[in-house]
Amino acid sequence: MRHIYTLTISALLACGPLPPSFETTTSDDTTATTPSATTTAADPTATPTSSTTTDTPVTTTDPSTTGTTGTTDANTFIIPSDLPGNGTIACDNWAQDCPPGQKCVPWSEGGGGAWNATKCVDITGDGAPGDPCTAPEGGAAGIDDCALGSICWNVDAKNHGTCIAQCTGAPDAPICPPKSTCAEAAEAVLAICIPSCHPLLQDCPGTDLCIPNGDSFLCVLDASGDEGQTNDPCEFANNCDKGLVCLNTADASSACDPQSTGCCQPFCKFPDGPCPNPDQQCVQWFDPMMPIPPGYEDLGICAISQ
Repeated sequence: MRHIYTLTISALLACGPLPPSFETTTSDDTTATTPSATTTAADPTATPTSSTTTDTPVTTTDPSTTGTTGTTDANTFIIPSDLPGNGTIACDNWAQDCPPGQKCVPWSEGGGGAWNATKCVDITGDGAPGDPCTAPEGGAAGIDDCALGSICWNVDAKNHGTCIAQCTGAPDAPICPPKSTCAEAAEAVLAICIPSCHPLLQDCPGTDLCIPNGDSFLCVLDASGDEGQTNDPCEFANNCDKGLVCLNTADASSACDPQSTGCCQPFCKFPDGPCPNPDQQCVQWFDPMMPIPPGYEDLGICAISQ
């Protein structure tokens, strides 16, 4: 059986927080728990048939993290962060139990850029998920112009971002809109509905990347910068350009730098999709001996066949 090792996400959420490990639940028309496991460079995950590397952080102006999923073995976000410790849980962000005219939001109590607490804040706008938003005090302060049930996400250096839905339900039974995944962090202090996607379509908004997370694929920020082309070295899952993913170098190609942790390689349409290097072929992403999630039967990755 071939496995995937998911990389850390080094996304650039300027002025944004540093979340801890995520747990994710996929949602189409109803919510469904995704297979999960803590993924590190040395910890194989279960279902896919090719291999990527390391953890998963989401960064801001400081380096950051992502999260892990949590039920069976598979890739997930893992966000190493400098959490200052648990903060004050002043309200229930799942139940939105603040007084009328206010909403319950995650924020960084004590500074440090990591969500670790909740509080009630005044609702100052009506931004729905997908709408542009402003977080005047930065992405971790908890104050923005998104509507009840949403927070400002991917906040840039000018304090602008995009509203994203908060998960509803409960940490052990989260609910999100169709075609999104509930990503939980900091003991469910942060719980947001991240858009899902298909890597062959690369149907994420704007320049966001479609990368693996367990049995699903999520939209995340592109942290490749000027690098991230085919055969470029990479360290994090979102260090490669659209349509590529960071694989373990040994599984990717001899064209990669053998000293690098990972190497950017393209997704392909299994079984006959073209690949850039002569020692590669289009390998099915998910293990054919295991149940393949619907819609991903023809998903492949350019890698050394094993």
